[in-house]
Amino acid sequence: MTPEIRKIVTFDEEVLIEGYRTASTPWRMFAVAVVLRNPWAGRFVEDLGPEIRAYGPALGKMMTDRMIGLAGKGAAIEAYGKAAVVGLDGEIEHASGLIHTLRFGNFYREAVEAKSYLAFTNTRGSANAPIMVPLMDKNDAGRRSHYLTIQFAIPDAPRDDEVVVVLGAALSGRPHHRIGDRYQDLKDLGHDLDNPASV
Repeated sequence: MTPEIRKIVTFDEEVLIEGYRTASTPWRMFAVAVVLRNPWAGRFVEDLGPEIRAYGPALGKMMTDRMIGLAGKGAAIEAYGKAAVVGLDGEIEHASGLIHTLRFGNFYREAVEAKSYLAFTNTRGSANAPIMVPLMDKNDAGRRSHYLTIQFAIPDAPRDDEVVVVLGAALSGRPHHRIGDRYQDLKDLGHDLDNPASV
């Protein structure tokens, strides 16, 4: 049982000027998107496990290899995330099932030597739907400079019976970061890191 892949799309963006000021180094974000047939489209399937177990490793390794190829090396990636968009004949659960498994995400996590969880979105849409890939620092979830979002679309995907699965990355945070990190907020508010809302 292997994923039926129709196409692979690469998104790669370098920002040279942000906020009317030149970036000291280009701000680069990129993603690899795989468009595949949704094995559960058009029907209710109680047990999604067999496909998740089969597809997760196949997609995770192939997509991670491509991401590392774009970055040059895993250590170069500072922020990372994932996303899935399911077509109209599928459930949000189908998008979630393909990306919310360690059989998929751990390939990427290990390749970039990350400690943080992978930020994510799982949505439903038609062809040319916005694909939003949230990113955060791979080791520090409170580092706001690396709270980023890659946005792009694929004109012919997802079709109704497809899913688009995406990995995203950035080689740095925003060029002119100046809003601070959550740790200073916690200190100023007198709140604890493990209970930031003090509830």
